[in-house]
Amino acid sequence: STSSLQSPTHKSGGELLTKNLRFAGRALYLNFSTSAAGSVRVEIQGENGRAIEGYALADCTEIYGDEIERKVIWRGGDLSALAGKAVRLRFVLRDADLFALRFA
Repeated sequence: STSSLQSPTHKSGGELLTKNLRFAGRALYLNFSTSAAGSVRVEIQGENGRAIEGYALADCTEIYGDEIERKVIWRGGDLSALAGKAVRLRFVLRDADLFALRFA
């Protein structure tokens, strides 16, 4: 029999990059779950694939825990200036599951 358990020191992770999308709203909310050592961070990119100033990965507050709806916070503030524009979202996950996202 094979075991799907990982050693406690192994941190699985990955990245997800969306296609260009347009949204309405001022905030992004995530439904996610991380281990105690895991995290989720989100970068907002322009159509050119470059991070938008204030919304780069380094500008995103690291998210951890297990929540149905957590607001993503960036140094750039709310998302109202980006609403209606074509953007891409880059998710960086470390020992985490992302179930859903919602703009509001």
